[in-house]
Amino acid sequence: MTKDNIVEFQLFLILWNRRQNMTTPAIHFRMAGWLQNAWETKETRLLLQAFRSSGKSTIAGLFAAWLLHSDPDLRILVLAADLALARKMVRNVKRIIERHPLTTHLKPDRADQWGADRFTVKRHLELRDPSMLASGMSANMTGSRADVVISDDVEVPKTCDTAEKRENLRERLAEIDYVMVPGGTQLYIGTPHSWYTIYAPEPRTETGEDRPFLEAFERLVIPVWDEEGQSAWPERFSVEDIERIRRSTGPQKFASQMLLRPANITEGRLDPAQLQFYDGGLQYYREINRLELEGRQMVSCSAWWDPAFGHAGGDRSVLAVVFTDDEGDYWLHRLVYLSIDKFDPDDEATQQCRAVAWQASLLKIPCITLEINGLGRFLPAILRRELAKKKVACAVQEATSTRPKNIRILEAFDAVLAARALHINAEIKKTPFITEMQEWQPTSKNSHDDGLDAVAGALSLAPVRLKYDRSGTIQHTIKTDFEV
Repeated sequence: MTKDNIVEFQLFLILWNRRQNMTTPAIHFRMAGWLQNAWETKETRLLLQAFRSSGKSTIAGLFAAWLLHSDPDLRILVLAADLALARKMVRNVKRIIERHPLTTHLKPDRADQWGADRFTVKRHLELRDPSMLASGMSANMTGSRADVVISDDVEVPKTCDTAEKRENLRERLAEIDYVMVPGGTQLYIGTPHSWYTIYAPEPRTETGEDRPFLEAFERLVIPVWDEEGQSAWPERFSVEDIERIRRSTGPQKFASQMLLRPANITEGRLDPAQLQFYDGGLQYYREINRLELEGRQMVSCSAWWDPAFGHAGGDRSVLAVVFTDDEGDYWLHRLVYLSIDKFDPDDEATQQCRAVAWQASLLKIPCITLEINGLGRFLPAILRRELAKKKVACAVQEATSTRPKNIRILEAFDAVLAARALHINAEIKKTPFITEMQEWQPTSKNSHDDGLDAVAGALSLAPVRLKYDRSGTIQHTIKTDFEV
């Protein structure tokens, strides 16, 4: 087939829909035009984001068939979260090639070239790799070569619901560069399933990112409705239909899957949006024995250390320091995820106790409560020794937790967050704490919650104070049925 016989992708799409006795909605025409223009202008890094059930994967399958119509020697690799999903697109493209009036001649004569997860069309070159191949994210891509890689829904809850899974997903996707030929094209298709989505338009600095994962990718983003509230596909999704979806799915999932705004779709119990962030440091006025944060007088300090030892990926050792002001608000000023220097001649316990003693010295902590469950039982003596070495006047209190961790966390955070009374030092954004909040589920046993547990311990020690107005009277607002 010569170049003059190649039709535009938008026409290819219309011909297919007519053969299926369907019309072509404007949203699909827009996607097709964007893909064709990107291919013709040699844009090789593409991200197509459209709301759930918008037909974006169908358009991507037709695009793959059109590419083979344009150049039968192309090799296309389809990646998905699992092999079954990738096979679904390959089957769809096979069906198009068999039935589209412009591609029926591409079907091979040999049945073994027309498999379920791979197929090879009639082409000019003898190539080792098939024309189209399906692969799950867990498969070994070593040795494969592709001119085009379509990553279709590689981010789903099971590949991104924990920090470890998100890191593994990014590592696997980085291997695409070793699969593609020079000048090859990557096309991502999907919706965000996490605040830390690979599709985020800006870096998540709290996870150490200094640039978005898909930084250099040309983007087409189509939410279900625009800024004026008009549906992107009114023939199928009326405004009433969209409102019904919004009510039934909840705000987080609707924002993520229909508006394409990164959010935590698991509807975690702890919402970081209720935190109050601040940048200031402690101010101590020795002459009047007054400690301030952001101009507020601090009247108490509680510190909780939840120690841990052992292998990477296990529980983390965390120190939380919370101050309370004279108005009854809480200030999480320091949260330290303790690390170990393997080249330090001191043992792990001594290193951790030394680091905790240093924080006690810096923040003038009057007492540290040390959770002694399990391995923590021998630490109080070591911590007292290290405090004495630094001449820090700080008491060490031992505590044993007997109640379930999820109950402790809920009781400590629920009311404080609801009252928006928890202030967080902005430096804590650089720790795993915000991620722990977003991902924490009361019934989950797999998520990391070491920072949450330490902060919950510190909050449980803080005294509860009533808020007074300037006249010195306690303010209460009570709803009644009386008419005045």
